[in-house]
Amino acid sequence: MEEFIGQINSFLWGPWMIYGCLAIGLLFSILTRFLQVRLIKDMVVQMFKGEKSDAGVSSFQALSIALSGRVGTGNIAGVATAIAFGGPGAVFWMWAIAFIGASSAFVESTLAQIYKVKDNGQYRGGPAYYIEKGIGSKWYAVIFALATLLAMSILMPGIQSNSIAIGMENAFDLPRWVTGAAIVVFLGVIILGGVKRIANVAQYVVPFMALAYMLMAIIIIGMNITEVPGVLRLIFSSAFSFDSTFGGMIGAAIAWGVKRGVYSNEAGQGTGPHAAAAAEVSHPVKQGLVQAFSVYIDTLLVCSATAFMILFTGMYNVQLDDGEGAFVVENLPGVEAGAGYTQAAIDYAMPGAGIGAGFVAIALFFFAFTTIMAYYYMAETNIAYLMKGKAEKIGIFVLKIVILITSFYGTINQAKLAWALGDVGLGLMCWLNLIAILIIAKPALIALKDYEAQKKEGKDPVFDPTKLGIKNADFWVEYNENLKK
Repeated sequence: MEEFIGQINSFLWGPWMIYGCLAIGLLFSILTRFLQVRLIKDMVVQMFKGEKSDAGVSSFQALSIALSGRVGTGNIAGVATAIAFGGPGAVFWMWAIAFIGASSAFVESTLAQIYKVKDNGQYRGGPAYYIEKGIGSKWYAVIFALATLLAMSILMPGIQSNSIAIGMENAFDLPRWVTGAAIVVFLGVIILGGVKRIANVAQYVVPFMALAYMLMAIIIIGMNITEVPGVLRLIFSSAFSFDSTFGGMIGAAIAWGVKRGVYSNEAGQGTGPHAAAAAEVSHPVKQGLVQAFSVYIDTLLVCSATAFMILFTGMYNVQLDDGEGAFVVENLPGVEAGAGYTQAAIDYAMPGAGIGAGFVAIALFFFAFTTIMAYYYMAETNIAYLMKGKAEKIGIFVLKIVILITSFYGTINQAKLAWALGDVGLGLMCWLNLIAILIIAKPALIALKDYEAQKKEGKDPVFDPTKLGIKNADFWVEYNENLKK
């Protein structure tokens, strides 16, 4: 079974995927004239401008839902794994995919807003919707919706719950099944309240957990401030194999950096657009910019915090000759690459405090738990796309049961298998979504040009798809008709 899953991952995450993510992100960066730099002020301003409504959530709530999906296990265990197997240079490639991927996040999230719908009194949208309306391909949209359901409800929740359980076991000697039971209870209470409750929980928990984690990192960086220049040199030199210790590892650094970078920040993966579509805004680009900024928060801030804490230890990936001309990897002694790596790093940085295990376990709980919440929301959105009426209600009920079961199972599952299954789910979604946004990026680019033109005229941008020649943006046609009344 594991061998078969490994073969699927090798196909999904071959060089074409790794370099494809970089190439598509670079293409969108050029086409948008590097909006991730030009419009960074707008990203921050728009984050706090949108107001929630009966049908939608505020821009900040949508950002929080998206961040709850982005800021998860990948920020702690994923970064540690990337460093363990790709060397310190993997951190540079995580930064690169975040910077370049911000443009991909903008395009997919703007498309989600352009082609969103109002379903049963609330906004719905995402890749399945913009694939059908933008490309005109129902079958492709259905395949994406099914792949997302498979990934979000079955394949990926186990990664998050598994990391929570391992962290709690390491820190507090808590049996994994007890952690699993607690996850099921808390998750059940939240998802019963639907998107509104998820948004309300996310807008408070996500900023709190991110700031607390960043504060710990700042303290540790402050205690090791003289080592910062050396760590930066190490990251850049090993990223391009200029450091003899990591000679020949540039391929591994790129592969692990991009793979774990995409897993963490989700740019181009097709997950962020689900939350983006739920936002109440007057122009799609407003939320596209907010979602692009979420990639920066995830990788350039939170992932970097983990990376620095680990690299300060001086005990990272080291190549050793096995005596037969090949190289093996030596990690932190007695520590499995993953969350335990970060726990050991904090204990090393703050000797005598003994808080590493406990702090990371609690951080993992909040990071990973909110990610499972986001997974549920994305899966529910695709149920709503695939089913209508009574079938939709039954489908959502079954989904709630399934995600509670898979979350519990993940706590008692093996970490290696959980990550392998998660990589399959991520790979499927990436493939399908990247191809889609490459085909239908034009409406997002037209919308960006319109947004900037209206801003230049001193207006608060309002989207009119008819004027711009964008078809099938039915929600916005009705929205403008209502404004005229």
